[in-house]
Amino acid sequence: MSHSNNPGPAARAWRRFRRNRLGFVSLWAFVALVLLSLCAELISNDRPLVVVYQGQTYWPLVRDYPETTFGGDFATPTDYLDPFIQQRLSQEGNWALFAPNRYGPKTLNYFATAPNPAPPSRANWLGTDDRGRDLLAQLIYGFRVSVLFALALTLTGVVLGVLAGAVQGFFAGKTDLVMQRAIEIWGSMPELYLLIIFSAVFAPSVGLLLVLLSLFGWMGLSDYVRAEFLRNRQLDYVRAARALGVSDGVIMTRHILPNSLTPVVTFLPFRMSGAILALTSLDFLGLGVPPGTPSLGELLSQGKNNIDAWWISLSTFAVLVVTLLLLTQMGDALRDALDPRKQDL
Repeated sequence: MSHSNNPGPAARAWRRFRRNRLGFVSLWAFVALVLLSLCAELISNDRPLVVVYQGQTYWPLVRDYPETTFGGDFATPTDYLDPFIQQRLSQEGNWALFAPNRYGPKTLNYFATAPNPAPPSRANWLGTDDRGRDLLAQLIYGFRVSVLFALALTLTGVVLGVLAGAVQGFFAGKTDLVMQRAIEIWGSMPELYLLIIFSAVFAPSVGLLLVLLSLFGWMGLSDYVRAEFLRNRQLDYVRAARALGVSDGVIMTRHILPNSLTPVVTFLPFRMSGAILALTSLDFLGLGVPPGTPSLGELLSQGKNNIDAWWISLSTFAVLVVTLLLLTQMGDALRDALDPRKQDL
């Protein structure tokens, strides 16, 4: 019988995952949103992607040009929202290619006609926040910050959780007992209080936040990995490997770990959801990313402080709900696909 007629466990799991239409569509929708956010500078930017002025080609996206380059009076960086600069660039023979949304995450339009926060308009499709920044740009860049932070936090949690759980489960006995007590003590630490203390002592940064949350974000996964290693270490293939003189490290990484990855893979979407919610909550409380960084939590805080500016809360809440819904559907589909009790029809 050919191998194509007898697919492996991974192929069977992928087939079951694809059969879950909602989870499969959620996966591709989430990947598409992440890829779009990674190209945010091409979608939402206050600088042209390319400018042709008086026969010369300029690339404002990667380089600053003084206003004098385009006929201005000052040697300061060019404000491409300035009507004078726009008029110069639109003269015959000159042209500029802008992003679809002509605002960056920190752009302040000094030539706006409406007070801030301004409702949705042709100039600002989703309106502006209370500082005059374009809301669509804030959401695109804020989504990217949240997803990249969640990916980094999830990766760190997986590495630490798998390492701790594997050591506990494989060696068991006193090693397991000591590590379990240590994890219980560490897990009882008040995480929010530590975040508040460190936020007061150190300057806020994404790196500091990632380190602090990583110190606590691995313990849930380590319990699942520990249980898998405790179960697998007693099976015949591990005993056979030991009898052949295979080292502990090779047994753990080459034999037991691949058979213990089901809870790890299932854990990923839900861990990402938790990381995005954690960052949003901390930003809402003012304990998250540095001021000026695009943030969904800060936008929710603005919406709370500006109840009349309904567009701030509504659009931010919609982005969060869609993101968490996609991750949850992916997690449910992964859990069903990797469930050993589910057989292919």
